[in-house]
Amino acid sequence: MSDKGKNALLDKVANAVANLDLEHIKDIVKETLNAGVSPYEIAARGLGKGMDIVGKKYESHEYFLPELVVAGEVMYAGLDVVKPLLAGKKERGNGIIVAGTVEGDIHDIGKNLFVMLATAAGFEVHDLGNDVSAKKFAEKAKEFKADFVGLSALITTTMDKMKSVIEELKNAGIRDKVKVIVGGAPLTESFAKKIGADAFAADALDGIRLCRDWSERKGGLAEKTVAKKKK
Repeated sequence: MSDKGKNALLDKVANAVANLDLEHIKDIVKETLNAGVSPYEIAARGLGKGMDIVGKKYESHEYFLPELVVAGEVMYAGLDVVKPLLAGKKERGNGIIVAGTVEGDIHDIGKNLFVMLATAAGFEVHDLGNDVSAKKFAEKAKEFKADFVGLSALITTTMDKMKSVIEELKNAGIRDKVKVIVGGAPLTESFAKKIGADAFAADALDGIRLCRDWSERKGGLAEKTVAKKKK
């Protein structure tokens, strides 16, 4: 299938979520799967993209809480179709992730998608939920010896809480031991740099790719160290 054809199908999935099409979402996801699009891409770049659109509509007051709830139902109905396929693709352990939505933000659909895909990809994931304080992020990252901390925010008024988490990680003495990834509809690459995060993830799949890349580099460095010691 051409990239154009694949993108058209993923857009169809995203639009079904954005338009709250609970009636047809499962059929659209099945159609996309049958065309050869991977379940990971459907989840992150179809269903996840749709929730990003919903988040923007919510921010602009085009959608309100009832629409947000329905959109979540549509996304989860689509996930029901791909979830069994994701569960069958687990790999070796890639590292430990602590993830959550920052304090003041109760929206967790995007974070839940990341947690599900990261777990399926072989990461040990500790989901802290939503409305999580900076102190709790730092405490749990230290307790679980996390390699990565994933921070999510859907609304602009809670974005600055991410900086507070990074400060708490510094106070706990573990900032240099973890990679901080931030994500959510209102975030940008420049914002991530501004607050001192290690990376901005455009979607859940991008976040997992970043974690994998870091894990591979960390493993490679460890192997080189062992080899040097043997010499």
